[in-house]
Amino acid sequence: MADVTTPMDGRALDEVVTFTSELIRIDTTNRGGGDCQERPAAEYVAERLAGAGLEPTLLERTPGRTNVVARIEGTDPSADALLVHGHLDVVPAEPADWSVHPFSGEVRDGVVWGRGAVDMKNMDSMVLAVVRAWARAGIRPRRDIVIAYTADEEASAVDGSGFLADHHPGLFEGCTEGISESGAFSFHAGHGMTLYPIGAGERGTAWLKLTAGGTAGHGSKVNRANAVSRLAAAVARIGEHQWPVRLTPTVRAALAELAVLHGIEIDAYAAGFDPDALMTKLGRAAALVEPTVRNSANPTMLEAGYKINVIPGHATAYVDGRVVPGGEDEFHDTMDLLTGPDVEWEFHHRETALQAPVDSPTYAKLRAAVERFDPDGHVVPYCMPGGTDAKQFSRLGITGYGFSPLKLPVGFDYAALFHGVDERVPVEALHFGVKVLDHYLRSA
Repeated sequence: MADVTTPMDGRALDEVVTFTSELIRIDTTNRGGGDCQERPAAEYVAERLAGAGLEPTLLERTPGRTNVVARIEGTDPSADALLVHGHLDVVPAEPADWSVHPFSGEVRDGVVWGRGAVDMKNMDSMVLAVVRAWARAGIRPRRDIVIAYTADEEASAVDGSGFLADHHPGLFEGCTEGISESGAFSFHAGHGMTLYPIGAGERGTAWLKLTAGGTAGHGSKVNRANAVSRLAAAVARIGEHQWPVRLTPTVRAALAELAVLHGIEIDAYAAGFDPDALMTKLGRAAALVEPTVRNSANPTMLEAGYKINVIPGHATAYVDGRVVPGGEDEFHDTMDLLTGPDVEWEFHHRETALQAPVDSPTYAKLRAAVERFDPDGHVVPYCMPGGTDAKQFSRLGITGYGFSPLKLPVGFDYAALFHGVDERVPVEALHFGVKVLDHYLRSA
C-alpha cells in the first residue's frame, strides 16, 4: 500500500485555489443546445496533467466538445483500476443576479466565487493538485487511476461520458469503481451534528415529452377536442400525483444510520416501516433522503399555439421525471395512467438508476478518509436525487460513488449553491478536500 502519512505540501494547497479560480474564468456554459466549448478548459487541465508527467489524451465527438483522459500506473498491476472523473461544463449564470461576476473566479475573504465553484471545477482542481503533488514527491498509488475530465455532463452527456463509454472503452480497461461529484460534503444537521453524505446511488433520469392532439379552430367556437385543455389536464394530474414509497438498499441504510445518530429507536428494515414518519423527526437531515424515497415527475415546460384567438391542433409539454432503482415499471405504468387516452408521451432523455454497495471495502475507505480529517463528523450513505456521469460509465461495469470532499462552515448551504446564484467555495474547504482525496486515493 502507498504511504498515506505524508501530508499534502503547501504548493498543492495553493494550486487547488489557483486552479479553481482559473478554471472558473474559462466560460464553459452548457445551455443544452450544443453551443458549449469545453476545449479551452480541457487544454488547461491537459497541460497541467502533462506537467505532472502524465500523457493526457484529448478526444472529441463534436469539435470543441473536448474530453481529457489520462492514466496513472499503480504499483500493483494485479489490482483493479479506479476511475476519477469530473466534468468541465457548467450551467448558465446571469451576471446581473450575482454579487460578483460568475466567471470572475474572484478570491475574496477566503472564498472562491463563480459558476462551477461547487459543480464541479473545485473537484477538477483537487484532482490536478493531488496528481501534481504526487509527481513532485515521487508518489504512486497502489492501483491504476484513470482520470477523466468530461464535456456535456450538464446536458445529455452525448459529447462527454456517453461518447467515451461507447467509443473509447479501452481507455478505462480494468476500472471497476469510480468516484466523482456530489458526496462527502459537510451537511450541518443542527445541534452541532455534522454529516458527510457519501453518494452510493442515483435516481434514474426520465425526461419526458408529452404531446396532445386535437382539432384546430377559432378561439370563439366550442371545441371539445382542444389540445391545450387535454395537455393541461394531463400536466395537472402529473403535478398533483402522490407517488408511493419505494425504498432502495442505499436509502434504507441512510435512514437507519440517521435514526441512530438522532437517537430515534426505529427499525428501518422492518416490514411496514414508514419513512415519512421518521423524516418528520430527523429535522434538517430529512433533506438528504426525502427526494429519494419515491419516484417523481415535475412538469417544467409548455409549448402551444401561435395566436390568442386560434385553438392549436397540437400542444407539447416536458416533464422532469426521476426514477428510483427498481421503480421503472411503476413509473411507466403511472405515466400511462396520468396522461390518459388523449396525450402521448415518450422519453426525451433516459438514463438508468444506480446503486453502489455501502458494505464494500471501497465505501469503508471513503468513510475512513473523511473521518481522518474530521473525527467529529458522521459519514452516512446517500442516494443522489439527480444524476452524474457515473450513469454513462456504469455501461462499462464501473460502480460509482459520489465523493468530492468539502468541509463547509455552518450556514454554508451547499445544496442551494448547486446551479444557484453566488456559487462559491471556501478556500479552507478546498484544502480539506485535497487532503481527504489524497488520503483516499493512496489507500484505495
